[in-house]
Amino acid sequence: MLKYRFAGQPWGTFLRTTLATGLLTGAALLLSVPAMAEEAPASDGTSEAIIVTARQRPENAQDVPAALSVVGGRWLDQSYTLNTQGLTTLVPALNYSSANPRNTAFTIRGLGSSVVAVSQANDGLEPGVGYYVDGVYHARPATAAFDFSDIERIEVLRGPQGTLFGKNTTAGAINIVSAAPAFTSGANLELSVGERRFVQARVSATGPLAGDTLAYRLSGTITRRDGVLRNVRTGQDQNTLGTQAVRGQVLWQPSADFRLRLIADYSNFSSECCTQVYLRVGTSLRAPGRQFPALAAAAGYAPPSTNPYDRLTDIDAPLAVKTSEGGVAATADWTIGPATITSISAWRFWNWDAANDRDYTGLPIQLIQRIPSRQDQLSQELRLASNGDHALSYVAGLYYFRQVLSGHPDSVYGPYAAPWLIGRTTGANATPVPANLLDGYGQSGDTRFAVDSYAAFAEVNWRILPRLTLTGGLRYTQENKQGDYSTTVFGGLTTASTALNNAKLGVLRPQSYSASVSDGSLSGRANIAWKPLEAVLLYASFARGFKSGGINMSGLPLDTANQPALATAVVRPERNTTWEAGIKAEIWNRRLTLNLAAYHTTVRDFQATVVDSSQTVALRGYLSNIPEVRVKGIEADAALRIGALTLTGALAYGEGTYTSYPAGPCPLEVQTAATAACNLTGQRLAGLPRWSETLGADYAVPAGGGALVLHADSNWRSGYFGDPTLSRYTWIEGYNLTNASIGYRREDADGKGWEIAVFARNLLGANYIQNLTIQAGNSGLILGTPSDPRTVGVTLRLRR
Repeated sequence: MLKYRFAGQPWGTFLRTTLATGLLTGAALLLSVPAMAEEAPASDGTSEAIIVTARQRPENAQDVPAALSVVGGRWLDQSYTLNTQGLTTLVPALNYSSANPRNTAFTIRGLGSSVVAVSQANDGLEPGVGYYVDGVYHARPATAAFDFSDIERIEVLRGPQGTLFGKNTTAGAINIVSAAPAFTSGANLELSVGERRFVQARVSATGPLAGDTLAYRLSGTITRRDGVLRNVRTGQDQNTLGTQAVRGQVLWQPSADFRLRLIADYSNFSSECCTQVYLRVGTSLRAPGRQFPALAAAAGYAPPSTNPYDRLTDIDAPLAVKTSEGGVAATADWTIGPATITSISAWRFWNWDAANDRDYTGLPIQLIQRIPSRQDQLSQELRLASNGDHALSYVAGLYYFRQVLSGHPDSVYGPYAAPWLIGRTTGANATPVPANLLDGYGQSGDTRFAVDSYAAFAEVNWRILPRLTLTGGLRYTQENKQGDYSTTVFGGLTTASTALNNAKLGVLRPQSYSASVSDGSLSGRANIAWKPLEAVLLYASFARGFKSGGINMSGLPLDTANQPALATAVVRPERNTTWEAGIKAEIWNRRLTLNLAAYHTTVRDFQATVVDSSQTVALRGYLSNIPEVRVKGIEADAALRIGALTLTGALAYGEGTYTSYPAGPCPLEVQTAATAACNLTGQRLAGLPRWSETLGADYAVPAGGGALVLHADSNWRSGYFGDPTLSRYTWIEGYNLTNASIGYRREDADGKGWEIAVFARNLLGANYIQNLTIQAGNSGLILGTPSDPRTVGVTLRLRR
C-alpha cells in the first residue's frame, strides 16, 4: 500500500496546511466554469468559433438553432471533470443519480430515467437520455459511469433527439467526441495525487504511421482512491475508486475524399463499492412494532451514526463492484462531390457483477443481492449529408441496432430476515413465525432481453432568404423486443404450514414468463431560424419524439390464478411533444456570448410506477405508464472574455408536474400494512431541481515567461424529491459544490509545454446527499449517499 508523507507529515495534512491559502485566494477571484464550450480566445481577446456536430455536420455552435451545451477537453482538464457525474457541475440542465454504476440515471430538463428506483436497473427498458461516444450509441446507462479518457469535447443536447441521432430519446443526448489521430507527433501526460491516496494518471500519444496517409492515437487513464465511507464493523474504507481505460485508434486517409477511423477501447471499474449510510427515519401508519425504531430496538441494533456526514456504515455483507465495457468501431467518410457518405459500424459489450448489502445495516437480514449481467450490442448507421453552404442542405440515413442482455439474479436472506421483514406472526390466524424461517432462503434465475431496432431518417434545411432558414425532419423507427424471465426459490426453513410458506413466497416467489412487443413510431421536428444580424440568431422549434417502450424484466405482479400478470409485462413508449424558442447572440465584438431558451414539454404515457388491481389479483405496484407529465422552463448561459479573463455563467429553471397521475405509490407517511394507491396528479416531478446555476472563471496572469492560471467552478441546485412517492422524508436539500485550482503554466503557441497546479474538489467542504433509497420492507429507514469530502491534490501536466 502506498503511503504519502512530506517532512514527516501525512500527504493530506501537508497539502491542506501549505496550499489551502493559495487555493482560497485564487477561488475568491473566480466564479467558476459552467456549461459553455471550450473557446480558444483569438489574439484580440474575442472567441473563436466552437465547431460541433450536433446536427451530424460540422458547424458553429452559435448557428445551431437548438439548446445545447459544449464542454471542450481543456475545460474538462481545468475543472477536473473526471466523468459524467462531474459533468453535471458544468451543465445545469443535466442531472445525475447513481446508487452504483448499474443504477445510473441521467435526466435532462427532468426527463429521462427520473430517479434511480424507476427504470435504469430494469434491463427491459431504455434510458431517455441517449449516450453516444464517437457516434456510437451506448444502450446501458451504466457504461456512462466510467472515467473520461482523451476527450476533445462533450456536447449535451437538450430536448427530443429523434431525427438525426441513432436512437430515439425524449430528453436529450450526451455526445462525447474523443480526440482523433493526428499526422503531427504529440504526447500528453497528466499525473494527479491527492488526499485519501487519490492517484490518477492520463497519457496519450499520436502521430503518423505512414506519411500523411496513416496515423495512430493511443490513450489511457487509471484512477485510484481510498473509500470515503468507514465501516466500523470491519475497519475498512468503502466506496473506493478503481478504474482504468485504454483506447487505440488508427486513421487511414488515402485521399482528401476518403477517411476511415478505427477505434478499439476497453474500460474497467473494480472497487469496494457502493453502499449508503443512515440518513433519517420516517414514520408511517403501519403498526408501531413494524417500524424501524421498534424493529431496531427488538434486535438491539443502533446505526453507527445518525449523522450521514460522519460517513459511517456497519454493513455485514460483502461489498464489491466489478464491471467492464469495451468494443470496436469503424467510421468511414467518403466525399462524392456534393455529398458525403458516412458509415458507422460498431460492436460493444458490457459486463456487470456486484455484491451488495441491500438492508444497509449491520443486521444479517439480506446476505446476497446481485445480478451478474452481460450485454452485447451491434449497430450500423449509414448517412448521406450534403456538403457546402447552399440554400438547400440535407442529412438522410438508415440505422440498425441489436442488443442482447442476459442476467442471473441471485438473492439470499439471512438469520434475521424473518423478524425484520415478516414479524412475529403471519396470516389471518396469527401463526407464529420461527426466527429462522428465512435463513438461507433465496432466489436464483435467468433473464434474457433482446431488441432489434430499425430506423430511416431525413432532415432538410431550406434557406428561403439569406438569413431565414426552415428545417424539417422525420424519422420512422420499428422495434421488436423479446423478454424471457425465469426464477426459482430455495432454502429457508422447511415447513408444512401454509401460512408460513405463503409468508416466504411474499418475500421471494418463483416466476417464469415470456413477453414480446413490436412497435413502430414516427417522430420529427420543424424549426425556423432567423438571423436579424450576423451575430444574432432567433429560432423557434416544434419536436415530437418518443422513448422506446419495453418489457418489465424485474418480475411481475400476480393475476387471479396466482400467475404472473402478463398484461403488466409490456411498458408502452413515452410520447414527447416539445415547443422551444431561443436566441443566440455574440456582441461587443464577440467578446460577450448570450444564449436564452424557453421550452414547454408534454410527455404522454410517461413510464412510472402505478398501483392498481385492473390487471392483478389485488392492489399492486408495478412499472407501467401514467397519462401525462409536463415540464416547462427557461435556460440561459453567458460568457464574457476580457483579455486573459473568462467569466461564464449558466442558469436552468425547470418546473415539472405530474399533470395526470391518478394511481401512484403512496408516500411513506400515509402507508399502512396494506398496499394503497395515491393520487399524485398536480404534484412535483421527482428528481428535478427547480433551479440550477453554474458560475465560473478562468484567469491567466503572465509571470516569469509563463502564466499563473486560476480556475474555479461552482454549481448550486435547489432541493428536489429523490423518490417517486414524493414522501417528505425523501426530500433532498439543495446544495452548492465549488471546485478550484491554481497553477503555473508554460507553453508555446502550439500549446506544448508543462503545467503544475494545486486543485481542490469540493473546496468548501459542502455536505449534501447525492441520492437516497428507502429500505426494502418499508420499515421507514431512509439511506443516502453523502457527498465526497473535500479532496486537495497536485497535478502535473506535460504536452509535447
